[in-house]
Amino acid sequence: MLEQAKSDLIAQINHALDDVRPHLKSDGGDIEVVDITDEMTVKVKWLGNCQNCNMSLMTMKAGIEVAIKAKVPAIQNIEAVN
Repeated sequence: MLEQAKSDLIAQINHALDDVRPHLKSDGGDIEVVDITDEMTVKVKWLGNCQNCNMSLMTMKAGIEVAIKAKVPAIQNIEAVN
């Protein structure tokens, strides 16, 4: 994937995550986009309290994936690297 295309996708993903971030931050956490693979998998890193939260899998499926795929339909998967 070209670096410019990857940068544009990351910007779109971050924009989508802006809808979810206030909820994460209210619990003392956040999320960071680490990379996008050529297979259109977004690699994210949980930050703050989200790193150890037992609800992070539910948040990933019901919040993060929904938000990203709604605004960036080319994304196939989202996975946490931590």
